Amino acid sequence: MIILGVDPGLAHTGWGVVETRGSLCRARAYGCVGTQAHEAIDSRLGRIYDELRAVIDKFGPTELAIENVYFGENVKSAVATAQARGVAIVACAKAGLTVGEYTPMQIKQAVVGTGAADKHQVMYMVRSILSLDHEPHPDHAADALAAAVCHANLRRTVQLTDSRRALQ
Repeated sequence: MIILGVDPGLAHTGWGVVETRGSLCRARAYGCVGTQAHEAIDSRLGRIYDELRAVIDKFGPTELAIENVYFGENVKSAVATAQARGVAIVACAKAGLTVGEYTPMQIKQAVVGTGAADKHQVMYMVRSILSLDHEPHPDHAADALAAAVCHANLRRTVQLTDSRRALQ
C-alpha cells in the first residue's frame, strides 16, 4: 500500500509518501509546499493543490493520512490551515484516495508512544521507523511522514483484527 501523509498549512504544507509491505514501512519521498504571505490566497491554495496532485501523479498513493486542524488560541491561523487542509483533501479525493484523518495526539501516540511527544522525538522516531539515514526536514515533512506511518499502523491493526475474527 502507498500512503500520502499530509501536514496541512497555508505557509507550509508538508507531504510524505510511505510504502508498506506487511509490517515494513519505507519512505519513498517527502517534501514541503511553501507559499508566501504576500501572495493572493487563491494562488497559495492553487499551488498547494497543484503540487500535491503532482506528488499523487508521480507516486500513485491509494490512501491519504491527514492531520486534523488544531483550534488553539490563534483562530486566524487555524482558518488558514483549514483552507489548506480542504484543498489537500479535494486534491486527493479527485484522485480517488481513501482519506484517514488523525489528531496530532493520535499521530504522536502511534509514532512515538506518547501523545505529548515533541517535534524532535517525532523526527527521531520517523527516521528510525522508516530506516532513514537522516532526520527528515523540514519538520512539516516529518509530520506528514508521521501521519502516513500512523495510518499504516492503524490499517495493519484493523487487518490483523479482521483476520483473527474470520478465524474464530
